[in-house]
Amino acid sequence: MTETWINIILNIIIILSLLIGTFFIVSSSIGIIRFPDIYTRLHAATKASTLGLAAILIGAFLFLYIENNIISGKLILSIIFILLTAPVSGHMISRAAHKTGVKPVINNQQDELAKAEKQFYVEKVK
Repeated sequence: MTETWINIILNIIIILSLLIGTFFIVSSSIGIIRFPDIYTRLHAATKASTLGLAAILIGAFLFLYIENNIISGKLILSIIFILLTAPVSGHMISRAAHKTGVKPVINNQQDELAKAEKQFYVEKVK
């Protein structure tokens, strides 16, 4: 056995990270296809794909660090960038859909954003 136990454990962590990331991305793509409206599709597209990409990039970072002793700043920056921008972009797209009047498929929900905007405009007029 040429590898030490720590290398075996680190390789298992890398493999798990890549598998978890792949699972999240596959579940995200299934959610985009199967969910009925824009809000649930955006939820699947932003949450699961963000976690999936982050897990895959973490696995790639660990692999480069362990195998080649390379600390990749590009991977670290891309992980941070994806974790910051993907949820915000999904939120802004869903807010734009709400502003244009797109209704969710399930109609038994309360529209908290419309109530808050109405209250804001009433207070602004006073």
